[in-house]
Amino acid sequence: MVRDGARPGEHKYVAVRAYLADLVTTELSVGDAIPSERSLTEKFGVSRMTVRQAIDALVTEGVLERAQGRGTFVAPPRADFEMRLTTFGEEARRRGLTPGATVLRCEQRPSPAAVAEALDREVGTPVHHVVRLRTADGNPMSVEESWIPVDLAPDLLDDGVPESIYAALRERGLDPTWGEEVITAADATPEELEALQMQGSRAVMRTARRTFGGDAAVMYSRACYRGDRYSVFVPLREARPTLVPRTRSTDPGTDAGRAVQPSAPPGRIPEGSPR
Repeated sequence: MVRDGARPGEHKYVAVRAYLADLVTTELSVGDAIPSERSLTEKFGVSRMTVRQAIDALVTEGVLERAQGRGTFVAPPRADFEMRLTTFGEEARRRGLTPGATVLRCEQRPSPAAVAEALDREVGTPVHHVVRLRTADGNPMSVEESWIPVDLAPDLLDDGVPESIYAALRERGLDPTWGEEVITAADATPEELEALQMQGSRAVMRTARRTFGGDAAVMYSRACYRGDRYSVFVPLREARPTLVPRTRSTDPGTDAGRAVQPSAPPGRIPEGSPR
C-alpha cells in the first residue's frame, strides 16, 4: 500500500489526486479509463470516500469526466480563449485547434424586442438569424446564436452561412471594430445538454455580445459554452475608471433571451471591453 503520498497536515485525497493527475499526463490518453475506485482504495490505504473526493476534484477541473454507468475517463483538454473581438474559429486556430461548425438554424425573421434593442433597431426589423454548434478538434464546445440586420447585409446568407460571419461583414465594408460582452454562469437546458453532449455536469458559461462597426451595431450574439471544456483568459492591468454595461434580463423562456444595454454612448469603448 502507498500511505506516504500526502505531506503532514494535508488531506489524504491529495496523494490520490496527484497520482491520478500524473497518470493522465504521463500514461493515459483522452478517453482512457482511470483505475477503479476499489484498486485506488487498496493502493493508497484510504476510504472509497477519499478516493471519490480526489476524482471529484479532477472532474471539477476538467481533467476527468464521468460517463454514467461506464466509469471515469480522461477528458479532452479545455480550450483557453482570450477575451478579444475575434470569432470562435480564429481563437481556436490560434491555439492549434481545428474549428468546426454545424448549422442548426438559418433564417430571416422579424427581430424580437431584446434583439432589436441590442441592434438599435425597431422591434420587428428583419434580421438574419443563425444558430450553430461550434466544435474544436471535433469536440462540441458551444451553441452560438447570432442576429445581423438584413438592411446592413441583404445577401449575407444567399450562399448559406459563411464560415466566418465577421469575415463576411468585412467583405461588405462592415468591419467589426469594437464590442461589449457580458459573461454569466448558468445550468444548461436539456436541449443544450444534448447538443453539447454533456454528461454529469450541467455548468455552462453564457455570453451576450454586441459587435460594432464604428458607431453602428452590426451583430448581436449569444453563446452557451461547456463549462468543463472552456475557460476564459482575461489580461489585467492597472485599475482605471470603468464604465460597466447595464444588463437587462428578460424571461429566459421567451424567444428574446438575454439582452445587453450599454452604459457608454455610441462610439465610445468602455474600459475593459474586448477589442
